[in-house]
Amino acid sequence: MDLGDCYRLLGLRSGASFADIKASYRRLVQQYHPDINPDDNKAKDKFIALTEAYKLLLTVVLPEETPVHSSQISTGHNDTKATDWQKTPVTTVTTQQTPKPKPPNLLEIEERLKWKTYEQLQRFLQERRFPQAIALAEALAIRLSTDAEVRQWLAIVYQIWGRALISENQLLKARIYLKKALKTDPHNKSLWYQVQQDFQRLEQIF
Repeated sequence: MDLGDCYRLLGLRSGASFADIKASYRRLVQQYHPDINPDDNKAKDKFIALTEAYKLLLTVVLPEETPVHSSQISTGHNDTKATDWQKTPVTTVTTQQTPKPKPPNLLEIEERLKWKTYEQLQRFLQERRFPQAIALAEALAIRLSTDAEVRQWLAIVYQIWGRALISENQLLKARIYLKKALKTDPHNKSLWYQVQQDFQRLEQIF
């Protein structure tokens, strides 16, 4: 899939801004999300294609269209998120085998994006708009794939949705999302304990 295909899949013209890409992706994944279309394989394939196109575009389009030189942009498919938020200049490394860190301004943009998304995620959960919350958390996890905190948020959203499904007596579907929660954040002991309690509730109902 080339960049032109990605833009067309998201219903955008080539060269669309980061904000337009993000808005179009959120709108479309909510429409085609498997939770909303559980028996529609075409919708599932569309959802997967949209996510792949969005992920590819994020490697070349910067948030808020912040200008950086092409030599500063990582050529790898997966961006590595730095954990040090210092604004001090990075010493230039001459060896080509050592990947260059992201520019500090890009790190700041990603941090703002992260917490703005978190606020929206909280609103979705308060309004019990669980499919939208999952779509949003999954998109953020794709954007910040190495961020442990974002991964924890996604796991918690899966668990909350699983509990809601238990209350709605959708037990098989609830089990799927509770397992997703454990798989997403397997080293979270508190989450593991809570999910085990949820599984016990499921066994009692069965």
